[in-house]
Amino acid sequence: MVPDEATLKLRVPASDAGLRLDVWLAKADRRFSRSRWQRLIRGNHVRVEGRTQTPHYLVRGGEVVSVRLPPAETAGALTPCPIPLDIVYEDADLIAVNKPPGLVVHPAPGHSDDTLVNAVLYHCPDLDFPGDALRPGIVHRLDKDTSGIILVAKNERSLYSLALQFRTRRIRKTYLALVRGVPSPAKGVIRAPIGRHPRDRKRMSTRSRRGRRAETCYTVLEDFHIAALLEIGLVTGRTHQIRVHLAWRGHPVLGDRQYGGRRVPETDIQAQRQMLHSFRIRFEHPKGGEMTLEAPVTGDMRQLLDRLRSLEGRG
Repeated sequence: MVPDEATLKLRVPASDAGLRLDVWLAKADRRFSRSRWQRLIRGNHVRVEGRTQTPHYLVRGGEVVSVRLPPAETAGALTPCPIPLDIVYEDADLIAVNKPPGLVVHPAPGHSDDTLVNAVLYHCPDLDFPGDALRPGIVHRLDKDTSGIILVAKNERSLYSLALQFRTRRIRKTYLALVRGVPSPAKGVIRAPIGRHPRDRKRMSTRSRRGRRAETCYTVLEDFHIAALLEIGLVTGRTHQIRVHLAWRGHPVLGDRQYGGRRVPETDIQAQRQMLHSFRIRFEHPKGGEMTLEAPVTGDMRQLLDRLRSLEGRG
């Protein structure tokens, strides 16, 4: 439940007439994704002028849309598991964890009790985490083989605040990536739309017919000639954006089997997983005040960095 209110009342402006109901709600109130709004509409939690509608209903200017928010789902069906956590920061409202590579964020097919969510539930046994029943407290994700900092909300107010900041792009995340070759220029912006690959639905691509705007900023921090360490910032947040953009530029992330960065040609340098790390996150704490948290790179990435430095005579 959103703090201090169980029902929302929104009026459709004349300029938005003709939009689908789910599209308009996602635009008018960004705390929820469009798919979440669709579930609320189909669950009869949304009424237009007192009547339930379908997600594809076309709104008209001046209509009043009422939303009855259901009670927060609980995580009672999930199993707390004693999985070690590298906690970067924790208070009564949130936890920041340095996620190791190989750890899935939330339960999914094949991962029912070995995820970050199961570990957090074990760490905080007395808390009833808010949000989706299978993703309690989760406001953002990292790929299984991407390491680094991730936030988990401990209460409804924090979930609402952090989710809204993500949806309105007020949270800033900085990544570190080891890539094949050295991008030129040493600092730049990659702009290329990203969508589903036209033939492989498990991959994203810059060649999609329905690509969405995507921008990735990068800076070369260390030049190893055969590889480079980059600092990366996201202007947009598309699925696999960093990996797709870097591969498109000819500098795939080392260890990225999906987008072509498995090894450095003509060397014995290779990685067992994609060398991508969420290093820094800057956000507004739910109780006020800007916070910046950092998570050191994990052991496998540090060892590969040391190996590259030794080849350059820097070790």
